[in-house]
Amino acid sequence: MLKLAHVAVALTLGVGLASVATVAAAETVNPAGEKLYKTACIACHSTGVANAPKVGNKEAWAPLIASGMDSMMAIAIKGKGAMPPRGASSADDATLRAAVEYMVQASR
Repeated sequence: MLKLAHVAVALTLGVGLASVATVAAAETVNPAGEKLYKTACIACHSTGVANAPKVGNKEAWAPLIASGMDSMMAIAIKGKGAMPPRGASSADDATLRAAVEYMVQASR
């Protein structure tokens, strides 16, 4: 219902649909992704250990984001450099994807 209210307000104010989509996307953080980030990914992605792109660093994340979610998921699943497969977690694909999406949202 809240999203519908945002759309109505945005349309009333003449805001474009792209802005409405951005507002809606910002509100849809998957709690499982945030939890995985805070329990596993944060160790490296908050400090940049072993060249891990720091969450919030737009410049570091831009090429990864440009490569697309499939490419980022392949890295998350298989690992890269010092990052072990699945970030050393036992997370399923959906939860792992939610964590990647969480980091991407925080790094745009």
